[in-house]
Amino acid sequence: MVIVAHPDDADFGPAATAARWIDEGSVGWLVCCTSGDAGSEDAEMDPLELAVLRESEQQAAADVVGYAGLTFLHQPDGGLANELPLRELLVREIRSFRPDAVLASDPEMIFWQDGGVNHTDHRAAGIAAVDAVYPAARNPMAFPWLVREGLAPHRVRRLYLFWTERANAWMDVSATIDRKIRALRAHPSQIHEPEQLDERVRRRAAEEGERIGAAAGDGFRLVVIDDDDEGPSD
Repeated sequence: MVIVAHPDDADFGPAATAARWIDEGSVGWLVCCTSGDAGSEDAEMDPLELAVLRESEQQAAADVVGYAGLTFLHQPDGGLANELPLRELLVREIRSFRPDAVLASDPEMIFWQDGGVNHTDHRAAGIAAVDAVYPAARNPMAFPWLVREGLAPHRVRRLYLFWTERANAWMDVSATIDRKIRALRAHPSQIHEPEQLDERVRRRAAEEGERIGAAAGDGFRLVVIDDDDEGPSD
């Protein structure tokens, strides 16, 4: 399961890794906390129309990557908050889909070493995903009405945090970097210079791939919650 703040975040983020895992037999689900209704430079743009447009773009991109499904949580773009209502929505998604791994943005990234500030929604979505994964999704006393609805607790075994400067695990995405670029091109409302973006994406992937001797790579901050060869930990 990939959990992100906005439409296009998953495609700027771990789309190539998601595509590789899906090609290898995994089933993927994408969760967008907002519909990107503040993602325009035009103050006259109708936010509802923009949300509809960006949801349709994300659906097209999700089809390129190969996700089995896509959920929009319709939280406020620019005002995403890691509070209990969002956590409940994410726990519901996790307990419904029951993933082994969740991919989310690194919530500890605020200031980039080479300049810039990480968007507040990215940070909020990242920590909301982490808190939903552990301990809420596995705790039957967290939102107990979900259990009564038939959504049993679920243990996610691993977190893969992207957009991080503390990567400790890398994926070879040489075979799927083109899919990532195709997915990004499905967001024309956000991508205004696609050729320059293609070059930047490939350059970044090449830098990450050098870590593992691959033509293209994705870097993640891997957090192991439950080891595969051990019983679950509380």
